[in-house]
Amino acid sequence: MKSDTFHMSMLFDFYGELLTDNQKKLFNLYYNEDMSLTELSEIAGITRQGVRDAIVRAETALRDTEDRLGLVKRYANIQRQTEEIARAASAIVAANAAGPRSREIAKQADLILQTAAKLSE
Repeated sequence: MKSDTFHMSMLFDFYGELLTDNQKKLFNLYYNEDMSLTELSEIAGITRQGVRDAIVRAETALRDTEDRLGLVKRYANIQRQTEEIARAASAIVAANAAGPRSREIAKQADLILQTAAKLSE
């Protein structure tokens, strides 16, 4: 459940502006504020089923958009690859420190680490 909530929140971050104002409001309160369907129905002035239907439509729209565009998947892949680059650069720094030291290797490895950190922001 936690993983699905995170995934839906990521989809909302990327594609939320494509939803109607009502869908955005209900989706945000349900997933990000952890409000119940009963609480949301009181706020929205509609039935619990009406709230659930709006959230399900929003989920479907977000998933369909991700299936077509794949931006969240691409973002996750870039994050993983950036972490791999940072680990490799750290290993280079350690290997350079353990053996005969090269200022150029240290400088370039530091540049790689800085770039990886910027990409992770």
